[in-house]
Amino acid sequence: MLKQYWNLLKTTGISPYIWTILGILPFYFIFSQSASTAEIINGIILTLAFFLFYRLAFASKSWTVYLWSSILIGISVFLTLFFSYVYFAFFIAYLVGRIQNRIPFFVLYFIHLVCMSAAINLELVFREALFLSQLPFIIIVWLSIILLPLSMRNKKVTGRLEEKLEDANKRIAELVKAEERQRIARDLHDTLGQKLSLIGLKSDLAGKLVYKDPEQARAELKDVQSTARTALNEVRKMVSEMRGIRLKDELLRVEQILNAAEIHLDLEVDLSSKTISPFIENILSMCLKEAVTNVVKHSKASSCLVTLNQSDKDITLKIKDDGIGEVTESDFSKGSGLNGMRERLEFVNGTLDVVSENGNVLIIKVPRVIKQS
Repeated sequence: MLKQYWNLLKTTGISPYIWTILGILPFYFIFSQSASTAEIINGIILTLAFFLFYRLAFASKSWTVYLWSSILIGISVFLTLFFSYVYFAFFIAYLVGRIQNRIPFFVLYFIHLVCMSAAINLELVFREALFLSQLPFIIIVWLSIILLPLSMRNKKVTGRLEEKLEDANKRIAELVKAEERQRIARDLHDTLGQKLSLIGLKSDLAGKLVYKDPEQARAELKDVQSTARTALNEVRKMVSEMRGIRLKDELLRVEQILNAAEIHLDLEVDLSSKTISPFIENILSMCLKEAVTNVVKHSKASSCLVTLNQSDKDITLKIKDDGIGEVTESDFSKGSGLNGMRERLEFVNGTLDVVSENGNVLIIKVPRVIKQS
């Protein structure tokens, strides 16, 4: 039981030893400040009642937590005024910071802040010797009353948002997988389905012609063989695309292509500072390949600059050439691959911009976190 309680104190982010000292200190103040046995008994009863109600407030999930919190504030103010013990305010500040509902949080926050500020000022007016001697610690407690609940609430809100973001990214990943499965199914149906149907028809026709017209049957079988080879090549191409393309490998291929086309390549690529997800890396690689293919085919450029910059929010890929021609919106529908690049990027909330100035610059931006649309 004691071990569980100790572990619970550790989860608060404050040393369990500090909590223990704050729990023992009120008895010291009660015995040192009390003038009679009755005052000592009242102080001990209030202190034990504080811990009892504090336990009830921690265990409560409904409106009773606000009742217990109000009682705790009253006990803390009483002990401050009569025994110069202000440190129970630290306990209450932590408790208020755990309240999730916005309106009750701010109501209790301001009630606690106003009540304890008034009690502290009254003690300063009366100039109690014990109270003045601990003034630096009282200032720390007063700052804790202001900052600790807000800090805890912001931390909890941030934690909930991160959990929601993680759940959203998981759902997006599932949607991406489902979309990829559908794409594979469509590709298989469009490529293999048609080819296998043609192979079946020609095989049946060759079987019927084998005795009637052997020459025609051999021609049909040659068509079957050619169709089968075509289907096999298409399957191999599909499988190679499904494996995914790494940017590092694609950059090597881009360099080979541009060297073959006698176009000088300058690379300013940063792949070491931050990680890129394989899915985003695959899309960037395909866009880079398409962009460089356009440079070789259409730009008549003598040099090409490829830059990749990473930030905490997004990844920016730029392909700049010193060629001819100006790219307009009409070029996105002329089969140059620009429209396909834009569709791929829109799927991951990315953007594609083209700037025509002393050549063309393709600016590709992809966010690090894919948001659900």
